[in-house]
Amino acid sequence: MLDMDKLLLITDHSGYTPQISRLLSMMNYARFTTLEAVSDLSVEQLDFLLVAQSNSIGALLLHFAAVEYAYQIATFEQRDLNDEEMAVWGPALMLGEEGREKIKGNPLDYYLEKLETVRNRTFELFKTVNDEWLYREEEFWYNKQANYYFMWFHVFEDEINHRGQIRMISKRMKST
Repeated sequence: MLDMDKLLLITDHSGYTPQISRLLSMMNYARFTTLEAVSDLSVEQLDFLLVAQSNSIGALLLHFAAVEYAYQIATFEQRDLNDEEMAVWGPALMLGEEGREKIKGNPLDYYLEKLETVRNRTFELFKTVNDEWLYREEEFWYNKQANYYFMWFHVFEDEINHRGQIRMISKRMKST
C-alpha cells in the first residue's frame, strides 16, 4: 500500500476510514524512510555492532516487525503473545543479549520480507475496523489509559526512534 504518489500526503486511502487512512499515511512515510536508510546493506553491515552490548541494524529491523506484530495481537485480538509467538518474536521484541545471539547472518531481503508480511497484515486488519475503534481505551503503560490510536502511533514512533539509531550506526560503520 505504499503509494509513492501520495507518500507526502496525510490523506484518505481507499478501503479505510479517514482517521485510519491518516494513521496509515504516517506509517507509510516512516517505513519509506526506514527502507531508504537500509537500502543495499550487506549481511556484515546488518550485523555490525558499535559496541558489544548494542543492537545491530538487522535486529532493529526485525524489532520493527515484532513490535507491529505484537500490537496487532494486542489491539485486534486483545491478548498477549503466546509462547509460540514469543519463541518467534521475543528476541526481536526484547533485543539485548538474546537478540544479539539469534538475530544475525540474514541478508537484507530477509528483514524486508518480515517487515512487508507484517505490514500487509496490518493493512488487512485495519480494513476490518473504523475510526471509532481507534478511540477504544484500555490500561496501558504506567497504569494509564491509552487508546488504540496512541498504541498505533507508538508502533511507528518506535520505528522512527530506532531509525535514528540505524542512521547513526551506518555513519559510524563508514567512519571505521
